[in-house]
Amino acid sequence: MNRYPLWKYVVILVALLIGTLYSLPNFYGEAPAVQVSSAKPTIKVDLATQARVEKILADQSMSSTGIFFENTGHVGSIKIRFNNTDTQLRARDLLQQKLNVDQNDPNYTVALNLLSNTPGWLSSINALPMPLGLDLRGGVYFLLQVDMKGALQKKITSLAGDIRSQLRDKSIRHQGIDRNVDSITIQFGSTEDAEAARFLLTSSQPQLIWTITPAGGSYKLQGEFKPTALKEIQDNAVKQNIITLNKRVNELAVKEPVIQQQGAERIVVQLPGVQDTARAKDIIGRTATLESRLADPLMSTINVGEIPPPGMDTFRFGENRLGVFKKSVIFSGESITDASAGFDQNQRPAVNITLDASSGRMMQEVTRENMGKPMGMILFEKGKGEVLTIATIQGEFGSKFQITGQPTTESANDLALLLRAGSLAAPMEIIEERTIGPSLGAENIEKGFKSLLIGFTAIAIFMIMYYLLFGTFSVVALAVNLLLLISVLSMLQATLTLPGIAAMALALGMAIDSNVLINERIREELRNGAAPQTAIAVGFDKAWATILDSNVTTLIAGLALLAFGSGPIKGFAVVHCLGILTSMFSAVFFSRGLVNLWYGRHKKIHKLAIGQVWRPQEK
Repeated sequence: MNRYPLWKYVVILVALLIGTLYSLPNFYGEAPAVQVSSAKPTIKVDLATQARVEKILADQSMSSTGIFFENTGHVGSIKIRFNNTDTQLRARDLLQQKLNVDQNDPNYTVALNLLSNTPGWLSSINALPMPLGLDLRGGVYFLLQVDMKGALQKKITSLAGDIRSQLRDKSIRHQGIDRNVDSITIQFGSTEDAEAARFLLTSSQPQLIWTITPAGGSYKLQGEFKPTALKEIQDNAVKQNIITLNKRVNELAVKEPVIQQQGAERIVVQLPGVQDTARAKDIIGRTATLESRLADPLMSTINVGEIPPPGMDTFRFGENRLGVFKKSVIFSGESITDASAGFDQNQRPAVNITLDASSGRMMQEVTRENMGKPMGMILFEKGKGEVLTIATIQGEFGSKFQITGQPTTESANDLALLLRAGSLAAPMEIIEERTIGPSLGAENIEKGFKSLLIGFTAIAIFMIMYYLLFGTFSVVALAVNLLLLISVLSMLQATLTLPGIAAMALALGMAIDSNVLINERIREELRNGAAPQTAIAVGFDKAWATILDSNVTTLIAGLALLAFGSGPIKGFAVVHCLGILTSMFSAVFFSRGLVNLWYGRHKKIHKLAIGQVWRPQEK
């Protein structure tokens, strides 16, 4: 009656083992570390860079407690953990000197960081501590407002050039194209030209609604964005800005940054561990531009230190080379309307680029006159140019063309990303800024976990005093619930914040409710004269339906918070929902297994094992 089959005990043991392993990293603390990341778009941090870092440290007999390579999206970084801060500082200075030949123009960013002190055998099974949020770790918080008018104006300017080119190609005469805030107006002298233009543009520019209105002897063809097209432009502007911010924040060596959209026009940037607000603002607000130029046909690249031909500009191309280019610009990054990775006719990795109409005409003229000559793409940040690629012009092309010669699909994706996100799609303004000091974060952690400990202790004292041995079983189940909750959050790498700690405290209170229901059901059966073994079995069975109903309704509320909340509310909801699931396992499945294991099938149960049972007096 009160005995689990073997497989249920195996499930409990496996859950306890996994919970213990994945919650352990949270108790090891953090160790000083150094992070190496790329400071330039043309420099990649990969496993070869890691081997180079290891050799530099080994040559100086500088020992570390672990070297880790991380690849987030297309951005790689190397993190080296040390025993103490003295070694950390010496390693930072050494790597800064050895990796960067020119200290004024570094190829790599070498920054101080903190890493979990988790042993290697735990890291090998991906057992990592929960990342701490801004309110616990300290750092900076920015709320950015995206200028949607700027994004819309940029799109309208691009469309106006395309429309002018299309009308000229079809020999449709017009009297001027005006760009308005959110529309384009074209003046025509006759209704025939206006109708012909509307027929053409309805098919070629489907994101606009075209209407003709008379205007004192002339005709106006006005194109207004469809609501769906307007929303798509705004969404794309926010998404591209988020991609660009993610790439830039890598330079700050931030552990677990949060960059996410808030509402339709705002972006939240949280940088835990960063205290230098000025540098963070400088990197986030940085402007970048792209340029395409013809390279020197005789020597498109030279070694660093060599003298370039007169009248040419040189820009860094990798670590030890310079690209040699003419001064005239073919097109800039504002002319690129799309860039995506693909394959050429020989199934080799390539990048597909689409330009606006005016730049497409310029590209057609340049490629016609410079067949077989090299052309490059250069990214400018803070006035310094970095060569992204140099490719040979293999044919005449216009608005759409391919850049070939990429060694891998990954490098083609990298280049497409840089071409799309080299600059912000729309200007942004910082409308809210907060700085949280590390001491305040440490105080929040201390108070949060102290409140958890006090709450757990108070619950344990009450349960043991009121339910005696069964109260002890409930406390053990409650401890298992907390263990499983921490391990699940660690496995998911969910960022822990103050609202998350509050949700943990709430989960403890809700989990013990289930045990109270079970214990009271058992007491009720004993009052009605049932045998102790029967009372336990019936008590668990009858309490399960009530526990399930109450937890499901609470889970629905938690899922609503998760779906419609944002920021701290969503952080609370994640821990809240997971706490409900782990409490149902620990309070019912584990708790009954513990009772069954203690009493077995025939073991006698003392009448006070579940506390004093008051029977109704007989009349």
